[in-house]
Amino acid sequence: MNITRNDLNTLSAEIVIDLRKEDYEPAINEGIKKVQRQASMPGFRPGKVPAGLIRKQYGNQIMADELNKLLNDTIHKYIEENKIDILGNPLPKEEANVDINDLSDKRFVYELGLAPEFSVALDKSIQLTYKTVKVDDSLVDKYVHDVRRNYGTPVYPEKSGENDTLFVDVNELEENGEIKAGGIFKSTSFTVSKVGTSVAAEKLTNLSKGDKVVINVDDLYATDLDKSVGLGIDRELAEATHCNLQVTVKNISRLEEAPLDQTLFNRVYGDGSVDSEEAFREKIRTELGLMFGADADRLFLREVEQVLVNKHNLTLPDDFLKRWIMVANDKPVTMEQVEKDYAEYAKSMQWRLIENKIIKDNQLEVTADELRAEAENFIRSEYARYGQVPTDEDVQKITADLIKNSKEAQKMYENLFSRKVLSLVKEKCTLNPAEVSYDEFFAR
Repeated sequence: MNITRNDLNTLSAEIVIDLRKEDYEPAINEGIKKVQRQASMPGFRPGKVPAGLIRKQYGNQIMADELNKLLNDTIHKYIEENKIDILGNPLPKEEANVDINDLSDKRFVYELGLAPEFSVALDKSIQLTYKTVKVDDSLVDKYVHDVRRNYGTPVYPEKSGENDTLFVDVNELEENGEIKAGGIFKSTSFTVSKVGTSVAAEKLTNLSKGDKVVINVDDLYATDLDKSVGLGIDRELAEATHCNLQVTVKNISRLEEAPLDQTLFNRVYGDGSVDSEEAFREKIRTELGLMFGADADRLFLREVEQVLVNKHNLTLPDDFLKRWIMVANDKPVTMEQVEKDYAEYAKSMQWRLIENKIIKDNQLEVTADELRAEAENFIRSEYARYGQVPTDEDVQKITADLIKNSKEAQKMYENLFSRKVLSLVKEKCTLNPAEVSYDEFFAR
């Protein structure tokens, strides 16, 4: 066997593998024996089918499988031993000609996409904006309102208001205003403030149980999808439906906010933890600051990615990567589809290269203890979402299972490395803090 590397340019190379008969024939013979031991054919006892018959019937497939296994092992070992930084996976230049009756010397050529060579200098010349949410009184008011609604009590008023929910029967009407025989009928509900238009909201306000009102379907529902789901009809019918509906009120429900008193404070934070409205609001303000802190880091990571990708502007082997994406995709894709999404893919690839370079140059590591702690925190947070507290024994058992799952473990490794990179960037680069409103922070 002989392997040679030919550099086509700075971003692509060819690996040429020359095989002699003696390099691959033993593997083919062993493959034939393996199939022979498992084969069952009429006229022969199981495992006793003649090797010649196996060779004749399955030889080309066995040869293709064994060659593919040998070539994959060979090329990946060569790449690893020679420390070649590649993007994607090697692509064969042409389909192999496999014939069990032709065990001559063979040549196989693979194309490699090479990672660009570059350096990353993290220093104070790199200016980055670190945005945080301004937790002002209006934002605290909003969350106090949400808490009071979450702990509120349903009541059933005589007349509907703008924030009430109406439980109704809906009937499709003919043009003359009569109920259409066999037309749309649905028992459903509307929150007055969330219907499609102000016209519908106004008509649904100040109604009593048993009242009937006529509203056009396009006023009730903002989109055809809303119309389809709300009325229980298929999308095509929804798109073609523009009729008036008779809405009959069956019941009215209103969520009365919980009083801002000690009972609410105890329900939210436990007995005696908060003893006044002022302390309650400050507790919410502190929690919002902590909650938005994690969001601030996520937004900052996007800022770091954008700034460093633009700064380094790495050149990639684009043509190679586009062909590799087509080959590697689970489902068939066209070059047009690849071209459409390639710009975003390339940015993602550039960031992965930059992040890995930072990790390597700064010798960042994730320890087994850090991985275990990450898994435990994740498990406890998942339990907390459902108001549950796991036992230490449950956490340890689930943690062990989670770490054994290579896909989940890889995600946790990536998250930990990402946080370490972010910490390093904060330490070495210039951060310009910017406190912005809630709406500006979460604007897309």
